[in-house]
Amino acid sequence: MDPKVYELINDQINKELYSAYLYLSFADYYADAGLDGYANFYMIQAQEERDHALIFRKYLLENDEMPKLKAIDQPDKTFTDFVGPLKAALEHEQYVTGLINAIYAAADEVKDYRAMQFLKWFIDEQMEEEDTARDMITKMELFGGDSRSLFELNQEYAGRAYHVPSPLAAE
Repeated sequence: MDPKVYELINDQINKELYSAYLYLSFADYYADAGLDGYANFYMIQAQEERDHALIFRKYLLENDEMPKLKAIDQPDKTFTDFVGPLKAALEHEQYVTGLINAIYAAADEVKDYRAMQFLKWFIDEQMEEEDTARDMITKMELFGGDSRSLFELNQEYAGRAYHVPSPLAAE
């Protein structure tokens, strides 16, 4: 494996685990505010991000490369309103999209077609993640100021169930 592609993929393991930490902190914020549906949504997001890290780890191992685990930074976001975590989530997902694109570009540069094929699922996933984040912001901005509507949004997110995010994660 090209050393640059390896480094970027290995770093992505850490970035995905940080994403899980970040989303756990969002879940905690909403749980503390009594919005258990939003807390549920972000607990599931955290599980998915952890799975993404494991998918990258598995890819390295399947390509005879040893993952090097690194320290995970502590999330440093604080919020004063319910839309804050939603906007931070969109910003973070856009950042992750940039990271995935950089790995893809590095793989393309060295004609690592296997890595490019592997990354296609993540590219599609990032488009979905950004779309979901935008939708949540729109709904909160439109309806979050009304307690009945906020209750209904919270109920909607309480109904979200965890699913393995990709066949890549299945053993």
